[in-house]
Amino acid sequence: MRTIIALSIALLLTACQSAYYEAAEQVGYHKRDILVDRVEDSRDAQQEAQEQFQSALEQMSALTGFDGGDLEDIYEDLNEEYEDSVQAAEEVTERINAVEHVAQSLFAEWEEEISQFSSARLKADSQAKLRETQKRYTGMMAAMRKSEAKMPPVLRALNDNVLYLKHNLNAKAVASLQVEFGNIERDIELLIAEMRKAIASSDAFIASMQ
Repeated sequence: MRTIIALSIALLLTACQSAYYEAAEQVGYHKRDILVDRVEDSRDAQQEAQEQFQSALEQMSALTGFDGGDLEDIYEDLNEEYEDSVQAAEEVTERINAVEHVAQSLFAEWEEEISQFSSARLKADSQAKLRETQKRYTGMMAAMRKSEAKMPPVLRALNDNVLYLKHNLNAKAVASLQVEFGNIERDIELLIAEMRKAIASSDAFIASMQ
């Protein structure tokens, strides 16, 4: 039953997207334009997520210098950073999926239209441009998915620390979390590095489409 429901939702979303593309093209807004806009949105989401994870890291680092104070406040701040990081990660995934959907539709349409050429020279040129665009897109998407894949482990580590602090609001708990900080710091720095690569790849792809 769940599989049927999921498939029904996927088909409905596909139908809605197709209707959107058709309506957009009627006003001169083509799939190529939509793809560029969605890549820009994905890049921006990556940038915002990068800033958010950096903010969460800074909040975690506050624990390393803890020498007294209200641990309840520190917990609340850290929990807020974690929740914001979850939202940022979800936004990144949503934007990447949107890029992938329109790209698949664009490339399928492009491939179909190539068969309509009567000029062999123009047909060959269009095919070459399609392959080149697909190659750049594949590289960009790989960079996006690679950075996306590094977010769940970081979120799990943040959640573990937030929960541990919630259950143990005392100096001993802080000492335990200070030991964990090095691993989280390393993972977030690696995540941010991958995000920067994805952002640079997105910028390069956008430039090539203009």
